[in-house]
Amino acid sequence: MILSLNIKNLSVKGDKNHMKSHETSVKVRYAETDQMGVVHHSIYPQYLEISRLNWLDTLGISYKSMEEEGIMLPVFELNLKYHKPVTFDEKIRIETRLREEPNVKIIFDYSLYNEQGNLVTTGYTVLVFMDAKTRKPVRCPNYMLEALGY
Repeated sequence: MILSLNIKNLSVKGDKNHMKSHETSVKVRYAETDQMGVVHHSIYPQYLEISRLNWLDTLGISYKSMEEEGIMLPVFELNLKYHKPVTFDEKIRIETRLREEPNVKIIFDYSLYNEQGNLVTTGYTVLVFMDAKTRKPVRCPNYMLEALGY
């Protein structure tokens, strides 16, 4: 599995929204690179998921427990922009930010940086809170809103 390092939780005040952010670092494995020696585009969503789940863990929110309680959180939208290539054995720092207070959806913005501090990738994901049985959207659980400071 991918090595996670330097996990820290940061709070940032936005102009209108109280935004939260988190940093996670991952080290690129050889198997994650393509024939050109750079991280394959299909790997980046996994990096984003690692960062998102690490952040939720630091807030005391277990994705597994949420699923056991009947709430799923599927990815509804994923957007990535690749600014610079990343190669084997590089450490990537992933900044994950909550864009706004969650409702039936939760939006995360991401900035990925190489070891030199250069921005290599940006993106966002939109996930939807969904009832596991009915497959219908539901509101963000109160315990998550409280953990996020809302």
